[in-house]
Amino acid sequence: MSTRLGVATLTLMLSCMSLAAQEESGMVKLVDFDEVSPEPWFVVNDGVMGGRSTSTLRLSAPGVAVFEGTLSLENNGGFASVRAGLSAAALAGATRILLRVRGDGKRYQLRLRPGRRMDGIAFGRSFETIAGQWTIVELAIESFEPTFRGYRPRSVPPLDPADAGQVGLMLTDKQEGDFRLEIDWIGFCRHDGPCASPPIG
Repeated sequence: MSTRLGVATLTLMLSCMSLAAQEESGMVKLVDFDEVSPEPWFVVNDGVMGGRSTSTLRLSAPGVAVFEGTLSLENNGGFASVRAGLSAAALAGATRILLRVRGDGKRYQLRLRPGRRMDGIAFGRSFETIAGQWTIVELAIESFEPTFRGYRPRSVPPLDPADAGQVGLMLTDKQEGDFRLEIDWIGFCRHDGPCASPPIG
């Protein structure tokens, strides 16, 4: 089931301002939650397959969003997700994705999807969380794997980050029950050296 969220207070900053200054510090901010979002987030849960999982994305504190809900395995369900559109070539040249999150000990996925279609092949990379603790996760673009409706398709070329038209978060892998993931920001680097993240404060 796909639902458009009313998230006027959420921000999706798409790297249009002061990119050079950000890259000097190592990281370009892709998603932030400090200002009004020009792109809405969408919920896409297993209701599209008859499942009963629920999720939402909302502000939990100034500048921090929370992806939360309940994962249900009923009716062959088992995934909950949110996603938002990216501006054209927003991730061009990206080598790594970074995100600052505080989770619940469950394993989540960051997903990048070529184009703006709701369906089709997506590229995902799982990451672990530590319950109640803020962590900075770093994911190499080359580690993102193609997936389509729970299966890994063959003969799919590697992800070209310049083609990424959507970014999203997903919970799956039969992790039944309530979940909660707070997100401070999502960013990326365009080089292979040390990638400095924004100061925490």
